[in-house]
Amino acid sequence: MNYTSIQYLLAGGIARLTLNRPDRLNSFNATMHEEVRHALAQVVTDGARVLVLTGAGRGFCAGQDLGDRAVAPGAGGVDLGDSIERNYKPLVLALRNLPMPVVAAVNGVAAGAGASIALACDIVIAARSAVFVQAFCRLGLVPDSGATWFLPRLVGHARAIGLAMLGDKLPAEQAADWGLIWRCVDDADFTTVVDKLAAELAVAPTLGLVRTRQAIQGAWQHSLEQQLDVERDFQRELGWTSDYAEGVAAFSEKRAPLFSGR
Repeated sequence: MNYTSIQYLLAGGIARLTLNRPDRLNSFNATMHEEVRHALAQVVTDGARVLVLTGAGRGFCAGQDLGDRAVAPGAGGVDLGDSIERNYKPLVLALRNLPMPVVAAVNGVAAGAGASIALACDIVIAARSAVFVQAFCRLGLVPDSGATWFLPRLVGHARAIGLAMLGDKLPAEQAADWGLIWRCVDDADFTTVVDKLAAELAVAPTLGLVRTRQAIQGAWQHSLEQQLDVERDFQRELGWTSDYAEGVAAFSEKRAPLFSGR
C-alpha cells in the first residue's frame, strides 16, 4: 500500500508509525484509518520487536477530523457509533494486543481520540510542550476510544471526571506527575530519549514483555488468587523459551544477554 496519511519505517527491529497529516494536527479521516490498519498488520508480518507511534509536525493527534463528520445547520444527526465500531474500537484493541511493546511518543497535542490512542500504548513518553485534552465535552459528547476506561484506572475517579467534564488542557509534566503517562522529557531531549528506549526494547525478551502486559491488563478483573494462577501459567510457558535460557546463561557468564524475542 502506498501511504499518504502516515509514514511507516522498519529498521533494526524498530517499527515507526508516524501519523502524517500535520496541517490537520494528524487528525483521523477515513484514509488514515485504513492506512493505520494496514501498517499495524504489517508490523506483525515484519516481525518488529517494538513499535513507536508518533505524529508529524507540532501535534501527536487531534483525534477525529470533524470535517469527515460535518453536520449542516438544520440537518439530521450522524451515527458516531458506527465510526467507533468500524474504526476506533478495532484500532485501540489492535494497539493493546500487538505481539510487541508499543511506545507512544507524544510530540505535541493529543486531543480527543488522539489522547485515547496514546493511552492505549504500553509506554507513553511526552515532550514537555505536549498537552492532553479530553475535548469531547465541548462537542456534547462522551470521551471515547477507551478514554472512560483508561482515565479512572490511571488517574482515579476525581481526576478522570474533572478532565472529562471540563476539557482542560493537561500539560505533559502534570500528566506524568498524575501517573497518566510514563515520562515527560524536555523537547530538546525528546527524540534521543525515545530512540534510546526503542533501541532497548528492540533487544529485550519480547514474548516476556508481552506476557507482562497481558498479566497487568488482566489484573483488574482478577482476585489475588486468580492473578497468582495467571503468573504461574505465564512463568510455566516462559520457562521453556530460548530467551529464558539465554537470560540465565548471560547472568551466569556475566555478559549482556542476546535475546531473540522468543
